[in-house]
Amino acid sequence: MEESAFNALAEAELVRIEAALEVCGAELDIETMPGGVLEIEFENGSKMVINRHSAAREIWVAAKAGGFHFRHDAGRWIATRDGVELYAMLSQLVSQQSGASVAVKAG
Repeated sequence: MEESAFNALAEAELVRIEAALEVCGAELDIETMPGGVLEIEFENGSKMVINRHSAAREIWVAAKAGGFHFRHDAGRWIATRDGVELYAMLSQLVSQQSGASVAVKAG
């Protein structure tokens, strides 16, 4: 995939992620940073960063539980390590980090 096509695809996904996080029910603040970066701060002061990584053609998530990389495959973003879908992993990570059971759903 060409870099420009990846950047457009990843940018659109980051917008969807931000919208999904805003309505997931967790207490958090989201800041959109330049260069395709979402910085999420939880009520307990912990942070999560979600960004696109153009060189690897991946979306990266840095959370308290660790770092996760997702590649686009057949219309979905799939974890390179274990094949978990992006929104399923976000639900798990946001729940762990916020201390509340939430579902982050693609819009």
